Amino acid sequence: MGLKYTCPRCGTPLGYDDLCWKCKSEQERKAVLAWTSEQIAEKQKSLIQNIQRLADMEDPEFTDFWQLLGYQGAITPEIQRAALDAEVFYPSELYYRAPEDVRDSLIHALLSTEDSNEASNLMCCLAMQGDNLAQETLLELEKNPHPWRKKLYVDPSIYAQCGGWTFDKEGKRIELNFDTCYSMVKEVHGESSPVHIGRAREDTCPHCSGRMMDMLVLDGRDERLKFLGINGILTATCCPNCVGFLKDPAFNRFTLDGGVEVFPSKLFDGSDEMECYIQTEDYNSLTENLFVLGKAPVPLFYGAACDDVNTIGGFANWVQDWEYTACPCCGKPMKYLAQIQWDTLMDGTEGTLYIEFCSDCHIVSMQHQQT
Repeated sequence: MGLKYTCPRCGTPLGYDDLCWKCKSEQERKAVLAWTSEQIAEKQKSLIQNIQRLADMEDPEFTDFWQLLGYQGAITPEIQRAALDAEVFYPSELYYRAPEDVRDSLIHALLSTEDSNEASNLMCCLAMQGDNLAQETLLELEKNPHPWRKKLYVDPSIYAQCGGWTFDKEGKRIELNFDTCYSMVKEVHGESSPVHIGRAREDTCPHCSGRMMDMLVLDGRDERLKFLGINGILTATCCPNCVGFLKDPAFNRFTLDGGVEVFPSKLFDGSDEMECYIQTEDYNSLTENLFVLGKAPVPLFYGAACDDVNTIGGFANWVQDWEYTACPCCGKPMKYLAQIQWDTLMDGTEGTLYIEFCSDCHIVSMQHQQT
């Protein structure tokens, strides 16, 4: 039996009479982007007055926070100080680049606590604040752990990654994120783009015999992408069917003239074979998408505020925890490059593809997360 309704904007078949979730999300995002300065100020004031509701993930405060952060970049020191006074340490993004007085209080709370859960939250908040003193504090805790460290799974250097950076054994800072973000938008009039998602290839996957895909092709010579430091073409190639079943991320080496060398991979169950679940129409949908690079930068957490936006740079919307891959050649943490939401490309799919790269070794990693 066919679905009774269709989305009035995009025509997607639905079992209910309304916009599909993607069109509804886009509609809500456009409304937030159109907020006036007065509307933004009112949202900020309400968030300060009801900051404890944010920690409890209650709406409208929880939604307002992510919309203020992701679409307006409008989390103020006043909001951060209100959260600190109320001992609200979640979400940690609250404290992104917080002022020094807030940082000092976070450090004091972290060094004073005896509770491992509170220490975990505070390290994430301090990672989001992210300045040199925050780094020195996490480095000292890594060298001289407090008793609560025994109850945590990872070291402070891994918590630092939450804020888009980390440090090596000598304490040298390593940046894992870019301070610029662009979104991918739907083209209107056959617009050209330095970024392409889902380019067809002739080779097939050794595991499922499905089509390999250049999931991301990016020309770093475009003026908008100069922040990436890629003086040529980066290509991220994988099997879209198997990437979510791999034991490790999918890897390839790229050359700046557009060449690709795909590395062998292993499936989770140890077998060499996988059924291909992607149909011909899915491959067509993947390669015929209309996404192009946006004309202007967006706030750094633009892609972290929702699950229907594809972005280059900035921060990811990690479905699970943040996960920065070690380069298989040099062993250094790779830098986050992009996220691709599968359901923006193919109906009936879920999860996110995260793309990272090592600029020294010209290696790309691709990993999938979903709920």
